[in-house]
Amino acid sequence: MGTPTISANCLRGLIEHGFNIVAVITQADKKVGRKEIITKSPVKLVAEEYNIPVYTPIKIRLDYEFLKEINPDLILTFAYGQIVPQGVLDIPRLGCLNLHGSLLPKYRGASPIQAALFNNEEVTGVTLMEMIKQMDAGRMYAKKEVRIEKDDNATSLFNKIGDAGLELALEALPKYVDGLLEGVPQDESLVSFCGIIKPEDEKIDVNCSAKTIYGLIRGLSDNPGAYLYLDEAKIKIYKADYVSGEYSGENGEIIQADKNGLLMKCHDGAIKILELQKEGKKRMDYRSFINGNQNLLHRYFK
Repeated sequence: MGTPTISANCLRGLIEHGFNIVAVITQADKKVGRKEIITKSPVKLVAEEYNIPVYTPIKIRLDYEFLKEINPDLILTFAYGQIVPQGVLDIPRLGCLNLHGSLLPKYRGASPIQAALFNNEEVTGVTLMEMIKQMDAGRMYAKKEVRIEKDDNATSLFNKIGDAGLELALEALPKYVDGLLEGVPQDESLVSFCGIIKPEDEKIDVNCSAKTIYGLIRGLSDNPGAYLYLDEAKIKIYKADYVSGEYSGENGEIIQADKNGLLMKCHDGAIKILELQKEGKKRMDYRSFINGNQNLLHRYFK
């Protein structure tokens, strides 16, 4: 059960390593782009390539009778995108497992990969866990750490997590099926949560710390992108760095705009903007932006 590219890569890897995938459940086809082209999920495309039956229930909690007929030994989910009901969890004789994109019990919830970047973590990972009714609260069977490099953003970290998820599945699933993994309960005192990222979460608050803004930019890049306004124009910031130190001026003020950098003041330092996109324009580096927008110094991002 999965939907995006990281799930599709995992599915392909399991198939190529001889796992008998009897069915795939993924999100329904969606309209994509301005032309609203009907698009299949990456997982569906891989399943069809290998002639595996695909099911796309609009709401799995209301539509899962077909699973009783399939009668799988085990269900593995990875970024499926819906809450799986107890009725589904009860079907497989070996239960349901989930590859969760964090080192549980940290970052239970919908956006663990982005949350690690928002909080400027240096290490995150994947946990193979038991699926139970409570969200991401089941026993943990195996983990794999992933180091977060300075240049990582959500796009690159999703790829790393996807690769680690496949490696973990290939290593741990045979042991689980053979009854060699006991599972460890999560320490409830260490639990943290991360929710669905909403459009209003994408707006940068210039009054936040430089490190907080830096984390938000990384966690939302390359898609959907964190943004600010310059005058009335929406500006998406795709790549940045943060600079410590004391700077005069007000939060959001452009305190440098030359070949050496585009800096926005924060209350505890500055954000050095490296790649950005003005509404209606192409994504560009800061030098190109400065060349096309004169007299930026002492204007304000809001």
